[in-house]
Amino acid sequence: MKRLLLAASVLFMSSAVMAQQTPDEVMKVNTEKYDFGKIKQNVPVSVYFELTNTSNKPLVVENTWGTCGCTTPEKPTEPIMPGKTAKVKVVYNAAALATFSKDVFIKLAGIEQPKNVKISGEVLDTKAYDAYVAANPKSK
Repeated sequence: MKRLLLAASVLFMSSAVMAQQTPDEVMKVNTEKYDFGKIKQNVPVSVYFELTNTSNKPLVVENTWGTCGCTTPEKPTEPIMPGKTAKVKVVYNAAALATFSKDVFIKLAGIEQPKNVKISGEVLDTKAYDAYVAANPKSK
């Protein structure tokens, strides 16, 4: 009897784990990576990640966060209805001179695993940025 109960418990728990959804099952993101290219130091840049609800239920973006204080995502305030799209704005402050790659996480209500998107680029000082733009006029 104990073995039967144990087997039933294991079966129940494994089916519960399999029933959990991932963000990719209910939402499509227009792009998972965005490269700002070369940007000027201390001039914040932003990008919008578009989230499309591919499920048959409203989606609520519960929380958004970046891997450091230099990256600030803004979550939608309203639920995303089935078939509709909402935007997550991500601002990078461009304070540090460096090449950067940052992760942004989008947490949906009722789904444990957050969706991960990335931003990247290279921050140049004013002189280097101006020289880059002069040499590559179509770049900015």
